[in-house]
Amino acid sequence: MDQAQVMKKEREDWMRLYHKTLKEIKAMIDVQRIMKDMKKIAEETNTTVMEIKGTILMTSINNQTTNAMNITQIVEDLRYLVQSDINE
Repeated sequence: MDQAQVMKKEREDWMRLYHKTLKEIKAMIDVQRIMKDMKKIAEETNTTVMEIKGTILMTSINNQTTNAMNITQIVEDLRYLVQSDINE
């Protein structure tokens, strides 16, 4: 009888260890899944930041072009005004 109880206890101990190990493996899988999701979010965020950077650079270039065109127009307008004053 004692042998049967010892064997039953050992089996229960092994079953507890088995279930504990399964829970730990599941936890590791969950952490890996979370890390994979975080990596995906980081990649998406990086893509978005790069798109924003491109938009800002394009806007800056467009503003520089617009400013240059405005300055050129102002210079031409001033030149016209000066020449028309000289001619009068």
